Amino acid sequence: MARAYLSLGSNIEPAKHLRQAVAALRERFGKITLSRLYRTAAVGFEGPAFLNASAAIDTELSPEALDAWLHALEDALGRRRDGPRFSSRTLDIDLLLYDDRVLKGASHLQLPRPELAAQAFVLGPTAEIAPQLVHPTDGRTLGAMWQAMNAADALVAVPWDSAD
Repeated sequence: MARAYLSLGSNIEPAKHLRQAVAALRERFGKITLSRLYRTAAVGFEGPAFLNASAAIDTELSPEALDAWLHALEDALGRRRDGPRFSSRTLDIDLLLYDDRVLKGASHLQLPRPELAAQAFVLGPTAEIAPQLVHPTDGRTLGAMWQAMNAADALVAVPWDSAD
């Protein structure tokens, strides 16, 4: 079994789509570790705010098979891929880390995912659930990376039960 860390985001009916995604992850992978939800501004385009979270799962799937499964889940929940890359979406799930693998694959699969070290809405929730995890190429823990990013004020926590 491998431990994988995922970033989840949505800005179209975000609470609904994120709850559906979490339910699907639990159904497929069993117990998951889930961060709090965070409301963040859209990055790279003008649009409604996103709700973001991170999740940790244990999986027997390879990184490529997991990435394909996650894309299928996005599609099942209404993700459109025919518009601009940076645009509003029902669901965006990115594979951030897969054990300590370093990989460049098809369909933008890159481990570790570059956004983990660059975007507060990715690093913050992931550091929340795995602060002692060592980034496989940076060498620092996620907690130390988050502290160095000094971006806690960029994230606004939203309780899962009142995210509507």
